Amino acid sequence: MHPLLKPEFGLLIWTLVAFLVVFFILKKYAWPAIIKGLKDREHSIADALSTAEKVKAEMAQMKSEHEALLAQAREERAHILKEARETKEKIINESKETAKAEASKIIAETQAAIEAQKMAAVIDVKNQVGKMVIEISEQILRRELNNKADQEAHIKGLVNEVKLN
Repeated sequence: MHPLLKPEFGLLIWTLVAFLVVFFILKKYAWPAIIKGLKDREHSIADALSTAEKVKAEMAQMKSEHEALLAQAREERAHILKEARETKEKIINESKETAKAEASKIIAETQAAIEAQKMAAVIDVKNQVGKMVIEISEQILRRELNNKADQEAHIKGLVNEVKLN
């Protein structure tokens, strides 16, 4: 059999001594460095976690601020739209009122012009009728009042009639 498969007692002792020497050297020099590295890594992980928590809290705060700004922007937009609608309605109403006033003014002016033309036409008709009546009356009176006595009697009757009115 091979000596490594069935070791002798001396080989075991020397192997144990070598193991203990390596163990104590590692314990004195390597393990503190390994433990220090592990603790540093643990602290850096803890710091990273706390930083992540802070960032998460800041993000939540920023999100709530963003939502508040959005709500404020929506409110301002609604207010601006309301003012725009009110202004539009005010302008429309003012335009309607102005148009009504202008229409009323035009209608009144037109009615006044129509009335003036109507009065002028009535006066013209009266004048023409008056002229015609005078001409007809003159012709009738010439035929009927050929003598002077009839003329004087008729004139006295007209004078008396005018005094009564």
